[in-house]
Amino acid sequence: MSNKTIPTKLLLTENELPKCWYNMNAVLPEKHDPALNPATLRPCTVEEFKGPFCDELAEQEFNVTDEFIPIPEEVRDFYKMIRPSPLIRAYCLEKALGTPAEIYYKFEGNNTSGSHKLNSAIAQAYYAKKQGLTSLTTETGAGQWGTALSMACAFFGLDLTVYMVKVSAEQKPFRKTVMETYGAKVIPSPSTTTEIGKKILAEDPDTNGSLGCAISEALELAMKTPKCKYVLGSALDHVLLHQSIIGLETKTALEKYDIEPDILISCIGGGSNFGGLIAPFIKDKINGKAKYDIIAVEPASCPSLTRGKYAYDFGDTGKMTPLLKMYTLGNGFVPSANHAGGLRYHGMNPIISKLYHDGYISVNSVEQTRVFEAAVQFAKTEGILPAPESSHTIRAVIDQALKCKETGEKKKIVFCLSGTGYFDLKAYEQYNNKTMNDYIPTDEDLAKGFATIPDIPQNK
Repeated sequence: MSNKTIPTKLLLTENELPKCWYNMNAVLPEKHDPALNPATLRPCTVEEFKGPFCDELAEQEFNVTDEFIPIPEEVRDFYKMIRPSPLIRAYCLEKALGTPAEIYYKFEGNNTSGSHKLNSAIAQAYYAKKQGLTSLTTETGAGQWGTALSMACAFFGLDLTVYMVKVSAEQKPFRKTVMETYGAKVIPSPSTTTEIGKKILAEDPDTNGSLGCAISEALELAMKTPKCKYVLGSALDHVLLHQSIIGLETKTALEKYDIEPDILISCIGGGSNFGGLIAPFIKDKINGKAKYDIIAVEPASCPSLTRGKYAYDFGDTGKMTPLLKMYTLGNGFVPSANHAGGLRYHGMNPIISKLYHDGYISVNSVEQTRVFEAAVQFAKTEGILPAPESSHTIRAVIDQALKCKETGEKKKIVFCLSGTGYFDLKAYEQYNNKTMNDYIPTDEDLAKGFATIPDIPQNK
């Protein structure tokens, strides 16, 4: 199909909205190592996961057999308000770059949260309501997940407490306002409302906080509150399951318009939007039926894949979670105050970690100023102000498109524009004023985080 016949927006109809999520766990040639109970070092059971998590979410976390898992009708009805989301041909960016490459982006920012996070938030809130719960707790970094979950909890009439990483709460105060508008209680983390928060503040009163710390606080509150569970927006397998709707819609649209992708790219923090994009494509990559280049992009300031260790580690600073086999910088790693708050997690989802370890995906790490350089170029050419997280993706897309310019290759590049940056104007202000810094942790910095990885036989 020639370029002239491809519209700017590759749209799907409501009838083409997926009826099932895609479960990557069912197609991994070798399953990732199981979560471990930290007390016994034995594989966790689904019943143990049902302690902090909703029952149905725990069942999904342990499902390694069903390739397709039905989307509840109530969730699918909610999706119809915001989905299918458009797959857009970036003609103007292509022209500005002078590249023969074709660039397509799946735009997930067309809702109040401004991100893909609502795809899983509404599912998790639905299962909580179905179970008879009355409240939920969670953490949030940049605020997209907290905003999305506050929307979902308002829709189903659930109370919500959000622990927001302190530095992000300071950088993005209006995120707090939006969450509170939907009825959520927002607490900068670490705080004095939990024992783990008090402990961390006693050790480091000036800490910027971390997602690991916020997770611990949210877990602690959930475990002592009746009819309350903890939910999270990334890192675990059931979250990637819900986010697979991104990739399913993308694959359907590409097939509808007879487009075969060469490169799939997305940013990665805990793994949710990246995993969501690649989910339905990964089977053909594993089986050798497709030769996609699948590229994850992370910040050089929090390089969990490119410089982390593949080991069992806690998902939180307070060491309350099960042990997960993943690429990690150590549960005690405190990232610098860069503006990509959603990419400041110390670990990585086990599925993504396994795919990287086995060579099915590659990873780039990029510096903050180069990220914002790409963000501004995208805003000027495509008319959308991207989130700092998504701008990592854009940086890698531009680099790939410029390589095509050098070689003359007409590759088709597909990426997930996971969110908008209208709550990130302080970051753009720093970039415009040339006061933005690029911080890359030294080996000594990383060693401090690595020292917090538990010393267990599986890590030898």
